[in-house]
Amino acid sequence: MHQSAHHETRTNGSAKTLDATAKPHVIAFDFGAKAERQLTLDEANVAMQGGAFLWIDLDANDAELVRSTLSGLGVEEPSIDDALTHEPTTSVSRYDHYIHFVLSGCRQRGTHFDLERVDSFVLARCLVTLHTGPVAFLSAMRRDYHSDFLRFAETPSFLIYEIWDHLVEDYLAVQKKMEERVEELQSELRTDAVADAVFARISDLGADLLHFRKVVLPARAVLTDLSTRRSIFISEVTQPFLANMVGKLEHVLQDVLVDRDILSESLNLYMSIVSHRTNETMKRLTSVSIVFLPLTFICGIYGMNFEELPELHWRNGYVFFWALICVTVFSLLLMLRKAKLL
Repeated sequence: MHQSAHHETRTNGSAKTLDATAKPHVIAFDFGAKAERQLTLDEANVAMQGGAFLWIDLDANDAELVRSTLSGLGVEEPSIDDALTHEPTTSVSRYDHYIHFVLSGCRQRGTHFDLERVDSFVLARCLVTLHTGPVAFLSAMRRDYHSDFLRFAETPSFLIYEIWDHLVEDYLAVQKKMEERVEELQSELRTDAVADAVFARISDLGADLLHFRKVVLPARAVLTDLSTRRSIFISEVTQPFLANMVGKLEHVLQDVLVDRDILSESLNLYMSIVSHRTNETMKRLTSVSIVFLPLTFICGIYGMNFEELPELHWRNGYVFFWALICVTVFSLLLMLRKAKLL
């Protein structure tokens, strides 16, 4: 970045040569028997007709396969175009026979993060996820869902819960990383020697926090919609669990605001300290100027080239001069000390 996320646009051209990660991933679930099995895409229709619920995971690089698969499932063409061409932006659209919601995951890249778009189509007999290349939170879901499926899953909506659960964990990890960056900068601002580069890092972090908040806000709105509006595609058993995750997103948003406030306050405190140190330095310089100004005046008088200077011919004129200097300096120092300028 210096904006934290590099937007990833999907092209709608001819199918590319796919590696292993781009192959369709099809899992058939039997929630009654607590059984799952992996299928090929050609076996999907037969499995759905037999009563199984499928999770079909597609790579958006193969646009031709994506179009034929989604069209065969009854997904409308505008939804397919939106999934293949638009940038990461969290949203939800409801249709008569499916729900289409878009998620924006975050992949850590050093101190920054990249956005990863995942389109999810929830139909009566399947869940289709569509993305470009590997997606961090979706890969974590694929790795971890098995134990939860065996212990807790009662309806196909379990998969929707798993997607959101891993997405929220993804957001929490990003927020935690940003919190560590805030603490690091806060500690650095407390040191005596602060490099100029720290101000650029503070600016970058502030922009990242603001951008991350703009990612989480629509995610909260979509999750709230899915957890409150009744739908034949999301069971009422699952909705309370989705509502609980809305609270987690609220905490993430609050923590982001707190991090921004801490960062701002730390910078303001540092600038106040710098201003205080500058004032102290100026006060000392002013005190020195106050002392030397009358001495310069006295030296200027006795350095004039007039022939008639009474003290010039005094036997003790030199002693008188130094006595005057000492008395002046002592008096000024006493005055400055009483005025608490020294």
